[in-house]
This record gives sequence, structure tokens and C-alpha cells, in this order.
Amino acid sequence: MLIFGIDPGIGITGYSLVEYKSTLKNDSFELITSGSIQTDKNAPHSKRLLELKTDINFLIQKYKPDCASIEQLFFFKNQKTIIPVAQARGVILLSLEENNIPIFEYTPLVVKQTITGHGRADKTEVKMMVKNYIDLDKNIKLDDTIDSVALAICHAQNYRFKEEAR
Repeated sequence: MLIFGIDPGIGITGYSLVEYKSTLKNDSFELITSGSIQTDKNAPHSKRLLELKTDINFLIQKYKPDCASIEQLFFFKNQKTIIPVAQARGVILLSLEENNIPIFEYTPLVVKQTITGHGRADKTEVKMMVKNYIDLDKNIKLDDTIDSVALAICHAQNYRFKEEAR
């Protein structure tokens, strides 16, 4: 299963495509690609959203993911950024829906709990645990990109548990 992990943002959207394979003996994760979509902060907001939509559509067409795992907004410390992030997330959801990609949403708390075992993990702990699941490129520097990988792994783990419950 090819999972499109997405950490939405208006300035930076982290993305990754993670191949998840499950057998009776083990689970495996392979990072196919990852990166970020960065929009020009001086551009009009509508142009930034269009750029995000165009880039997400390009990634969908190029990699043809089986599903997407995206961060769900539930609380924001910075009131100034919640609306632009929500708008960016809406554009991403629209692109996924237009391309018939099944969408799975996870809060940061659920992602951290799934990846590290506790929901209050910091960025360093998440990154360290993500490295236990997958061989990360040393060049991945942005937290947004690491978070997108964590989102993909979170979905794989939740998918596996749902399948085992059947």
C-alpha cells in the first residue's frame, strides 16, 4: 500500500510517499519520496492555495497513492495561522477527493501516541522513533516532512490493527 503522508500548511506543506507491506512475519516501510511544498509568503493568498493544489495534484498523478494520511486540526496556539492552515488543508482535501484518493485523518496526539507510545512526545522523539520504522534520508531537515512520514506510518499501524481485528 502506497500512503501519501501530508502535514498541511500554507507556507510549508510536508509530504511523503511511504510504501507499507505487511506479512505474517513482519511489517516493512520504504520511503519512496518526501519533501515540502513551500509557497511564497509575499504572493497573494489565493495564488499560494492554487500553487499548493497544483503541486498536490502533480504528486498524486506521478505516484498514484492508494490512500492519504493527513493531519487533522484540533487545536492551534497561534490564532493568526489557524485559518490559512485550515484553508490549505481544505485545498489538499479537495485535491485528494477529486482524484478519488481515500483520506484518513489523524490528530497530532494520535500520531505521537502511535509512533512513540505517548501523545506528548516532542519533535525530537518523533523523529527518533520514525527512524526506527524507516530509513530516513539524512537530508530531511524540515519538521513538516518528518511529520508527514509519521502520519503515513501512523496510518499503516492503524490500518494493520483494523485488519487484525477483522
